[in-house]
Amino acid sequence: EAGGAALGRAADKLFSLSGLFAVRKPKGPTSAAVLNLLKERLLAEAGVQTNGNKRNQVLKIGHGGTLDSAAAGVLVVGIGKGTKMLGTMLAGSKKYTAIGMLGKATDTLDATGKVTEEKPYDQVTKGDLENVLQKFTGDIMQVPPLYSALKKDGERLSTLMKRGEAVEAKPARPVRVYSLSLQQFQPPLFTLDVECGGGFYVRSLVNDIGKELSTCATVQELTRTKQGPFTLEEHALQEDKWTIDEIARSLEHCTALLLGEPARKKLKTEHPGETAVICE
Repeated sequence: EAGGAALGRAADKLFSLSGLFAVRKPKGPTSAAVLNLLKERLLAEAGVQTNGNKRNQVLKIGHGGTLDSAAAGVLVVGIGKGTKMLGTMLAGSKKYTAIGMLGKATDTLDATGKVTEEKPYDQVTKGDLENVLQKFTGDIMQVPPLYSALKKDGERLSTLMKRGEAVEAKPARPVRVYSLSLQQFQPPLFTLDVECGGGFYVRSLVNDIGKELSTCATVQELTRTKQGPFTLEEHALQEDKWTIDEIARSLEHCTALLLGEPARKKLKTEHPGETAVICE
C-alpha cells in the first residue's frame, strides 16, 4: 500500500509541474525522440501506465526549437502551462559552437549527408575566414537548408527529400546574427561561435561561408550552448537527472531566470512556419 501512496504522490507532483526547463540533447536522436524519452521516463517514475490510458494525454510537454539529430546541446522544454511560453523561446536568441570543414559540401549541409562536391581549400587563410565572417554579422538574408524541419503543405522538407520528391528551396529570409567569431583554424577544420536570433540555420551559414571563400564547407559538429537564458553548462539537465524532483528543482530555478531575461531579444518577430512542438 505504501508504495501505491508514494506513486500517487509522484504522479500528483508530475502533473502539477509547470514552466520551462532545459535538457541536454545528445548527438544522434531527433529532438522529438528526446522529448518522448523524457516523457516516458517521467510517466514510468510516476507509475502511470501509458498503454491506452487517457492519463497519458494529461502530461503536456513540448520543446522550444528543434536541434538537428546530429547536433547536441540545450533543448528548452515546456511542461504544463509552460508549453504556452515556448513561442518566446523560438524567437529568442541562441548561441552555438560549430565545427566546419572546408573543401567538402553535402546534401544535408552536415556530416550525416552524402558528399555532393569537393574543392581545394589550401588557399584559404585564417585572415580570409575572419574577413568573410563580417559579411555574415548583423541583419542578413539566409536561405534555409532543404533538409530541415520547415514544412511544405504540412510535411517536413526533410521527409519529402528522403522520399526523393523534388523540393524547391525556400526563399531567403531575414535573420539576425548578434555575434560571430572564429575560435580555431586548423585547416580543413574551423570552429565558430555564433549568437543568432530565431529561424537561423548554422548549417546554411557554414555552407554560405564556404561559397564566399570560393570553396565549399559543411558542418562537422554542432552544439547549442545557450537558448534564451538557459546555458548548457549551468541549466541543461543530463539524462540521469530526468526525474520529477530534479525537474521540479530546475523549474523553480528557471522561473527566476526567465523573470530576469532582458527584453531586447524577446521582441524578435517569429518566423512564419516555425512553431513550437507540443506532444500531447
